[in-house]
Amino acid sequence: MGVSNSPFVKYWHAIKASPPGIYNRRLFLTVFVYALAGSPRGWDEGSTSAVTQLKSFQREFGITPTGNPDAVSNIVSFVNLTAGLGALLSFLINDRVGRRWSLRIYITIVAIGTLISTFSYGSLAALYVGRLVSGLGIGALTVTGPMSIVEIAPRVTRGLMTLWFNIAMLSSQMIGIFVVYGANTNIPISKNLQWQTPFFVQTFIPAIAIGLSFLVDESPRWLCLKGRTDEAINVLARIRGFDMDSPHLLAEFDSINTPIQRELSEYGQETLLSTLRETFFVRSNLRRVQLTIVAYILAQMSGANSITNYLPTIFGYIGLKNDDAKIYSSGLYAFVKLFCCILASLFFVDAIGRRKSLFIGITIQMFCHIYLGAFLNVTGSGKLNNSHADAAAIAAIYIHALGWAVGLYSLPYLFGAELWPNRIRSFGGALSQCFHWLFLFAITKATPALLSSMDKWGAFIFFAAWCLIALVYCFIMVPETSGRTLESMDRLFEHRWYEMRKYAYEKSSPSSEEKLDADVEHAEIQHVSDK
Repeated sequence: MGVSNSPFVKYWHAIKASPPGIYNRRLFLTVFVYALAGSPRGWDEGSTSAVTQLKSFQREFGITPTGNPDAVSNIVSFVNLTAGLGALLSFLINDRVGRRWSLRIYITIVAIGTLISTFSYGSLAALYVGRLVSGLGIGALTVTGPMSIVEIAPRVTRGLMTLWFNIAMLSSQMIGIFVVYGANTNIPISKNLQWQTPFFVQTFIPAIAIGLSFLVDESPRWLCLKGRTDEAINVLARIRGFDMDSPHLLAEFDSINTPIQRELSEYGQETLLSTLRETFFVRSNLRRVQLTIVAYILAQMSGANSITNYLPTIFGYIGLKNDDAKIYSSGLYAFVKLFCCILASLFFVDAIGRRKSLFIGITIQMFCHIYLGAFLNVTGSGKLNNSHADAAAIAAIYIHALGWAVGLYSLPYLFGAELWPNRIRSFGGALSQCFHWLFLFAITKATPALLSSMDKWGAFIFFAAWCLIALVYCFIMVPETSGRTLESMDRLFEHRWYEMRKYAYEKSSPSSEEKLDADVEHAEIQHVSDK
């Protein structure tokens, strides 16, 4: 295959073929603001377990990771429990008040919970309440963030822009870890400020996001759902940088509004009963339910979040004993994940497609787990004392971050937002994220027992086995969605479950439905005639 036929070159040409002005400052600002919805989850994931390692925290609350493992586990995992509830309930608000107000409400809830934790002053009950309140907002934000970006991003770069949400998560995770490291290094153990600072600074990004939200636009698709079509086309024109009489604008608006009006005429205005009926009694939507929920289950069972949440402990297994070194190494791991996620957004999810990205990412994860399991098995038996093997084990953890970022970390969020029809996108995203958080809670609570009962090394072989299952599942069940308009997803899911993977644009055959889809897309991105 020549260079000119490589997926990366084709992707670059597709971006260049987009209408002039479509990638503008207003679009970038809008995507950036909605991407900030990922920051609370990342910051919490990065800092909370590290905060419990601080001597000032242990002194104030009278607990230690070794002496009170259940209390520490509750502090870390309680946020995941209510995040599932917050995610599920978010659909009651998302379609009623819109994407901007949903962002403001949820991120305010996170800030309130964080402030409760900050000023809990040795009260474990108050700290638990703060964690539970934060979880409600964090879970809801994981629904509204990707969904809002998917609804405004241009088709060609929808995957890239949706991954800004993941990049915001990982950036905040890295910053959160290093804030704890800085507090541990520069603030005396005798001061509560040492453990309060990592909690309090988490309120900064919510304040920034709320302020910037008044400078960005509402989702045109949500406005169409509410019958505000005049406002919707004006908003779309601003986001795309088009004139009101632009043929590109009119073509894209028609491709958005016509299916929405068809959905509304078939199912009526949104009610809980009609939403449930459309989600669970329409076969194509049931396939979406299955795909998004199983994707999140496989993501958790692949072991990546077990590594993330218990990284200091796992570093201890492979030779790092110093607490500062563990925190610093955890921050470096977060940086590697961030770098890999940026690579995934630029070179994988849109350029080579969702399916190939999953295959590459899961395969990397699987081989890293196999090496770590073999390493811990041998070293646990006292058969190896090799600095190169130790270094390779540490490297395997960082290489694992690449596989996680390219595959099962990024893609489920994208699937959970882009696969659904407009009318039930909020409920579908809420449902899939609810299962995501419940399984994350379960795996977070179960990981210590899993490591103990399987003699450490067996847990990694267990995760590798699940990666193999994920590879088989992705090959059979996961369709390619890159390059498709959101409104064209229906035609994809109308195929039988074992046929969906065969349908991607580069292999599309001359069926009438695929030709219609291609015509709509061409109308959206074609150049002016002299271009």
